Amino acid sequence: MINYFKNIYQVSKALVQGMMVTGSWFFKPAVTVQFPREKLTTPERFRGALTFDKDTCTACNLCVKACPTACISLDPAVDPVSKKRMAKVSWYQIDFGKCNYCRLCEEACPTKPIKSVRHTHNYEWGMLERKEMFVKWTRETAVTSSAGSAVAPV
Repeated sequence: MINYFKNIYQVSKALVQGMMVTGSWFFKPAVTVQFPREKLTTPERFRGALTFDKDTCTACNLCVKACPTACISLDPAVDPVSKKRMAKVSWYQIDFGKCNYCRLCEEACPTKPIKSVRHTHNYEWGMLERKEMFVKWTRETAVTSSAGSAVAPV
């Protein structure tokens, strides 16, 4: 019988503690952001969409090796005369369907002060189809998806 009343007391105490937490927030003003017109400022270390700078990339393959999901692939440019590998890329591709935004590719990139592959503060980039998740940067065009439409993750 004592355990019955002890149980009722413990449950009532927990209920009152929970209601006190709820009550403390009840009278504070709500923080609402009207999204299309207002946007929250992202923290400095926010990991948004990846972007690639083809001019600073040295085709070292460190980002490809560091990626745990193997979502990055690149092809180094080859000199047509000497058939030697150049320090430029002919194309660079990221599969955003596989990317887990771990930032290991950015940390492995040796280019300084601006990394050739880096996360932006963009969080509004949506894709409707799976083929739009493959983004390929080439020397001739800025950014294209495999669907052929121009995409701007920056």
